Order: sequence, then C-alpha cells, then structure tokens
Amino acid sequence: MKTSLKITSILGLSLILLANSTLFACTGIRLIAEDGTVRYGRTMEWGAFDLHSKVTIIPRNFNFIGLTPDQAKGKSFNSKYGIIGLDIIGKDLIVDGMNEKGLTAGLFYFPGYSKYNEYKPSNAENTISSQDLVNYVLSQFSNIEEVKEGLQHINVVGVVEEALGIQVDAHWMITDSTGASIVVEYTNGTVTINDAPLGVITNAPSYDWHLTNLKNYINLEYDAAKPKTINGETFSQIGFGSGMLGLPGDMTPPSRFVRAVAWTQTTRPMENSGESLYEMFRILDNFNLSLGADRAEGSGELFGKDHSTMRSATVWTTSWDLTNKVLNYHTQDNRRVQEIKIDEIDFSKMGNKIVRIPLDIEREQDILDRTPKL
Repeated sequence: MKTSLKITSILGLSLILLANSTLFACTGIRLIAEDGTVRYGRTMEWGAFDLHSKVTIIPRNFNFIGLTPDQAKGKSFNSKYGIIGLDIIGKDLIVDGMNEKGLTAGLFYFPGYSKYNEYKPSNAENTISSQDLVNYVLSQFSNIEEVKEGLQHINVVGVVEEALGIQVDAHWMITDSTGASIVVEYTNGTVTINDAPLGVITNAPSYDWHLTNLKNYINLEYDAAKPKTINGETFSQIGFGSGMLGLPGDMTPPSRFVRAVAWTQTTRPMENSGESLYEMFRILDNFNLSLGADRAEGSGELFGKDHSTMRSATVWTTSWDLTNKVLNYHTQDNRRVQEIKIDEIDFSKMGNKIVRIPLDIEREQDILDRTPKL
C-alpha cells in the first residue's frame, strides 16, 4: 500500500506575523570544476527560531498530494525518483534537495513579487502549492529540459503555510548534472523560466532585475588596479583587493547577488570535486550571519525570539555534488563538513516511509584535540 502525504502543519506553532514579515534570506551558487564536476550549494538564513531541519530521504513511488487554498485535495503524484533533501519546521517540506538523477532544486524567499497561477476549484486535481514545488520537481524530472516542459502543465498557487501564517512567496533555482541552471518565478499569474548561466540566486527583486543591476558593477576586476600618475604624483593601491573596490558589502539580496557573481566568477582553478568543495564553502561562508536585529529575515518579527537552541542566523550550508551524487553540509552547531553518499542509498528497498536523520549527531562543535604529549 502506498502512503499518501498531504503537507499540512504538524507543529502547533503559535506565531504572530506582521503583514510585511520576511522569511528566508539565502544565497545559492553553482560551480563547475575542470573535470566537469557540477556543484550547487546554498546558505539557509533564519533569525527568529530554530528550524529544526533534518536530512529527509524519500523513496521511489511515494505518493504526494498537493495543497490548495480551499483545503481540497490537490494533485496526486508519485515520486519517479528517490530524493534526499533538507526539510524545515518538522514537515515533509523540502526546501533544498537532489534526486537520484542529479537534479537539484532550492526554494528561496521572494517577498512581495510572487503572483501565482489563479486557483480554480475545478482544477484542484492539477494544482500544487508553492510549498510543494521542490517535492514535485525532484520527484518527477531528471533534467532541466524536462522541468521546463513539465512546469507548463501544472497549476502552482499560493497557499498560507499554517506554521508561518503567510503565503510562501518563493522562487527557485534548479540545476541538473550537466551544469544547466534555471530560475523559476511566478510573477504575473504565470510561470517564467529564466536560464541562469551565472548560476547565482538570492531573493527579491526578480531575476531579470538582478541581471540588469550587474551592469552597475562591470568596472570590477579580479586583478589589482594599476598605478596612476597625476601631476607627477604616482598613486598605487594601498593594499591587495583594489580590483574589487566598490563591491557592495551589505546583506541585502541585490548586494549578495553581486558578491556571489563576483566570487563564483573569480574562483581559483578547481581540478575536481574535492577542490570545488573547498571553493563552495569558502564562497558561501562569506554570507554567514550572526543572530540579532537585522541580521537575517525573521529577526525583527514577533516570533517570541526563542534563540535558546540557536548559535547563528545561518542555520545550515549545503553543497550538492550533482556528478557524484553526494551531499556535504555544515551547520550552525558544527562546522565540520558532513557527507551523505546518495548513490549508496537503495531507494527501492525503503518501502513507503520517509526516513529522517538529524543534521548533527550531537549539536556541538566537533573539535579534534591535537595537543602534543610532551
């Protein structure tokens, strides 16, 4: 017997949200090594309370049922492929994941810009919510071309997420094992699929706006600025890094987008998967945020601000090797890089149950004592 899943709240969180409340401020990037290894990775920022994310493993042929605004049953779909992902708030809600074909998808907050397909009760059987989209993409498709075609035939609507009290305004970055990336947005009641050759995503505004904004930074160079002589006086750079002078340093989505493009386009040579893993975390660690007011989305809202189990507003950082089917990550509690080999999971023998494992064995830093015995 197959198990049906309707994604509804199982945590009775009593949350009070302002009308203009914000959610996740995340940065996503893609890297391609010289041997062709493709990596996608991202940070997850949330400053209000612990998301209690877990690694979630979904078997083949698992049955999902999409959410609708009127609580009617949405589209029923079975997973063609096994999935591994990271969930949030104790729900079967994957916000970052990869299927066994090496297709990855990540949900990124898109406040104030989402306008989903119109919901028609008569079309409920072909409807899913924005919360369902990562599950749908990873369970149904194996590459970008399939995603582009398939999203034309599904109705994606806005549904209030019970655990947060708001509709989930989102856009998505999707990457396959060839290195092709797209950004998917719903802004005018219809889907817009943007090819994303730069392999970068942050949050609002829309993806095309971010590309236009990059034109303000075409003066940036990887190499140092050359000395200039003015009226016989020569001026040289004070210190290293003058080629990037003017790179925005704040944490707004436009500035993070510019920085992410700058860092991904100026990586050192990456020979293979191992070297691209170093670069992935080196780049993404530039976007780590501490707890506190205006440090991450959710920080200033009326969530009760229980930070008792949090050490950072960047709660976890992932790096997915799409070529070798490996998940690497580190967390707010443990900077040690952890690994799950997806090709070693037999999705056909999992039965009909989702398996969850904690991100950390112990929520503390793993420290190797190297004190010499003298």
